[in-house]
Amino acid sequence: MVVDRVSDSFNPRRRHQDVQQAQQTIYDFLLDIVKSWPAADVLAEFKSLFLQHHETVSTNTVPALYAILFANDKKEFHNTLKRSCYILINNWEVAREYGAIRGLIQLFADPAIHKISVSPTIKRLRQWLKSFVESDDFQDLKLFVENRFSSEDPNWSRRYTAYLLAPQYIDTSNPLEQREAARALSQRLRNQFKFDLAMYTAHFQKMSTQRGRRDNPTMLGDSALRVIRALVAKRGMFSHRNLARIFHEQTHGLSYASYKNSLVEYLLFSAVKTEFVVTLENRLRAKLNGLYLKFNQKTLDPSLALLTSNRVIDYLMTEDAETPSSLFSLLLTNGRPLTLAIVLLKLILASPNSHPYLDARIADLIRYYEQFPREECQWIINFLEIYGVTLAICGSDVQYNLVHIQQGAAENPETASLDEYRIFSQIMKEFHWAPLTQSSSDRKDAGA
Repeated sequence: MVVDRVSDSFNPRRRHQDVQQAQQTIYDFLLDIVKSWPAADVLAEFKSLFLQHHETVSTNTVPALYAILFANDKKEFHNTLKRSCYILINNWEVAREYGAIRGLIQLFADPAIHKISVSPTIKRLRQWLKSFVESDDFQDLKLFVENRFSSEDPNWSRRYTAYLLAPQYIDTSNPLEQREAARALSQRLRNQFKFDLAMYTAHFQKMSTQRGRRDNPTMLGDSALRVIRALVAKRGMFSHRNLARIFHEQTHGLSYASYKNSLVEYLLFSAVKTEFVVTLENRLRAKLNGLYLKFNQKTLDPSLALLTSNRVIDYLMTEDAETPSSLFSLLLTNGRPLTLAIVLLKLILASPNSHPYLDARIADLIRYYEQFPREECQWIINFLEIYGVTLAICGSDVQYNLVHIQQGAAENPETASLDEYRIFSQIMKEFHWAPLTQSSSDRKDAGA
């Protein structure tokens, strides 16, 4: 019997099972209390367990933590702590306990982490805690508070947290709780921007004084209205959504080689054939002509279409997930952020499943450029702002319309001066959400 127990302690499979059981004990405990306890009490229990090494309400959690420590597997401890954090964040995000999320991150500034201990086990725990705080995973955690709660002037990239969260929710190796929390916060930030943009356009032209206007949620100044007018003017038969539908219908059953040619034509359809656009078309077509050659004679299928759309995103954004692609640099250094934004919009309208992949590539570029001072990044910031407006305007939950205001002038928004039109925004009925600072009259005003 003694021999069997000793052999079990050195059995990797048995040790792994013990660690998994210990992890589940901690997860179950946190999931139970976060759903029923006040947030302050949950934070106190979390601190007692991981940072102060005190007994918790459950008599099983401390032994479970020590079982993980005794297994001497830093990676599993790291995963346990990360998933524990996201169990709390995910539930608090749903309950709108945003202060609790901030409190959780602040716990890791506890001086107890840096205290010296003579206990080998406590020493190991504190070393692993310090390692966690210095990790990329902890930086990911901080994204949940920096956008909303930071009192300091953050790095310019924090404004684009909705994109920076994308790598977290598309990475299937992350805990489910982390992916869900990242996706929920990203969507909330996008919805907030769409709502604020609708309110800004509704109030800007309705009020004659600055006092009555809403804050501009973009960094484009009042030129944001010009961008909005240009986007809303594309209506009817040649709207971006309608073109995506037509593209789907016309490419059904095509060979893969023919599809690639049609894709380039679709993405640049209606673009004025300037020398720059011709250069872009030729370079994009050359990239696609050499893509997946063995499938050229086969009939297009959804998987191949998705892969192709993702490769186009690579060509337009970053081909190594780290540095800007040559086409990205070409577009932005030539002052064509709206051209790029519309091409990307048309791509994800034709391939909606590519949208998360595009967000992740945008995140890669933000990470690349955030090493530079803000004044050196104005062109990438300008693109991100225009792209954000483009998606918000062409989304389905806010309807924007142009209304002609000058008598006797041309009444086609695609041929008349866009200054002759005012923008009216209306939040659609299916737009179910409540922004953090929304007043009771805001929703009515947005449709004015």
